This record gives sequence, C-alpha cells and structure tokens, in this order.
Amino acid sequence: MHNLLIRSENPADDAAISHVIEQAFQKQQYSSHNEQFIVTALRKANALSISLVAVLNQHIVGHIAISPVQISSGVQGWYGLGPVAVLPEWQLQGIGSALIQSGLSQLKTHAAKGCVVLGDPDFYAQFGFKAVPELILEHVPAQYFQALSFQGDIPQAYVSYHAAFSAT
Repeated sequence: MHNLLIRSENPADDAAISHVIEQAFQKQQYSSHNEQFIVTALRKANALSISLVAVLNQHIVGHIAISPVQISSGVQGWYGLGPVAVLPEWQLQGIGSALIQSGLSQLKTHAAKGCVVLGDPDFYAQFGFKAVPELILEHVPAQYFQALSFQGDIPQAYVSYHAAFSAT
C-alpha cells in the first residue's frame, strides 16, 4: 500500500464517501445500513470532527468519521470513532487500520481526552481500546463498547452519540 494517501475529506468527496460506506456495510449482518446517512447528517450538523479518506490511485477506497460524544458525568473532550469503511475489494489490507491510526493521531493533536468505539474487541485492541465496564453505551453488550484514554482517567458514566446516529 505504498501509494496509499490518507487526507482530510473535501466537499467534492461527499458522493464517493457515501458510496464507499454503503458498499463496505452492504453485506454486514450487524449493520442497520444507515452508516452513509449518519456521516452525511454529522457533516450537516457540523459534528464531523475528523473525516479522513484513504485514496489509492486517485480513487477513494476508505473513510473514517470521528465525532464528539456526550458523557453523562459532564466530562468534555471525548469522541466516537466510526463508522470506518473500506471498499470490500480493499478490505483486510491495512487501509482501515491506517485510517484509524491517522484519526487517533489527529484526535491527540486536538487535545482530546479520549475516544470510544463500538466494534470487534479483538480488532480494536491493537489500537489500545479496551472494554471498560464503568463506561456504558446502553443496549450494547459491554465487550463491544471500548474506550481509549489519552489523558489518564476513563469516566464512569453513560455515553451518547450525536443525534445524527439515528439518521435514516
């Protein structure tokens, strides 16, 4: 993947990003198939804190979204990672991991306190995420909701994603 470029999205990328997300989640049985609408709604609400694309041979093949989350204890500076999407023909080649690493690096430069993710615990462990029983996303099995703190403490609280996550 020596030709892989990770960069911030620009307005001309919207259609390609939606296409990548739709294709990436099309065959996932755990998906509600609204991920592309979530990203569009986050963008419209100015809540897309970080939006990166993976470009290979001038084509967008991957995307990652990072948006602020609400912590019930009132702690500020926490973000949610996702959705992360890579075109099916380019999956399992490190593109998603490169997007996640770039996104997390940018979050740290934004002085974020931490990041949460809903996903496969085995996959996200490689980036330092771990399930924290005291940090709760309701209606989700605890082992799939994981946190990564950049500044020590992980809050004991409930987490809420942006309203855009209910977009259809």
